[in-house]
Amino acid sequence: MDPIARSEHPLSFLWRDRLALANAAVLARHGGRTEDEAALRDHWYLRRETDDPGPGGRILKAWRHLGERAALVPDDWLITLSIRFELRCDDALEGVVTVATKLAARQGSAVAAAAEIAAASMRLIPHSEPLALWLADIVLAHRMKWPMAVPLIAGQIRRADLRAAVGAGAGDQAWPTACAEAYARAAAVASDLYADLVRRANRLLAAAPKLRGRDADRMVGILLMEDAQPAGAGKTVSDRSTRRLFERLVSLGAVRELTGRSAFRLYGL
Repeated sequence: MDPIARSEHPLSFLWRDRLALANAAVLARHGGRTEDEAALRDHWYLRRETDDPGPGGRILKAWRHLGERAALVPDDWLITLSIRFELRCDDALEGVVTVATKLAARQGSAVAAAAEIAAASMRLIPHSEPLALWLADIVLAHRMKWPMAVPLIAGQIRRADLRAAVGAGAGDQAWPTACAEAYARAAAVASDLYADLVRRANRLLAAAPKLRGRDADRMVGILLMEDAQPAGAGKTVSDRSTRRLFERLVSLGAVRELTGRSAFRLYGL
């Protein structure tokens, strides 16, 4: 998976968005919420830019941010994490950020560092499991020297293993092993997803010369980078024209309609 994570091809942004969506759906379920991936996607795309996406949507917001270049800046973590996870800027959060910053800057095993920060976060702020998993992925990305983090572990770690990390003593390998196994599963899933997206992107690029419309090239570029797009008005075309473009892309097998609805549809690879 390492070459994919290092790539800055437009498809790598879509890949991270899809992984963020899958990870957020798992975390929403762990938090007792009912939103699945489809519902979270609705919360995100069928809102105005300034609207609050709701509790489930805020989880997705945190995980989409995880895959952005800006998320790798340690100096911003205290404020960013306080906002994203609705935590007070107290001694506990400062302590977690200090540990994460030190681990990110050191050399050595990336997975071991991810396990260490997750355990430290759970000890200092045990009520925020998402914070521990977000920091695990960000520290892993620093150690791997990736240009952006990849949402991985939240979708594969077992909650019982994460909770047990709190009481693990020195020399106890149960948590590091569970963490390593979760990353192995996550890497396999992420690699398979990227291979599938490459196949779908090739179909879209093959269909692109057959498209008509002033916004066609721009929309193809967006579809290669974004999880989904609503059939709304574009920069220079009407809502109706955009719908016709998406219908044409679906008929060519180049994109999918992701909701199965007759209204408020979303399209993507």
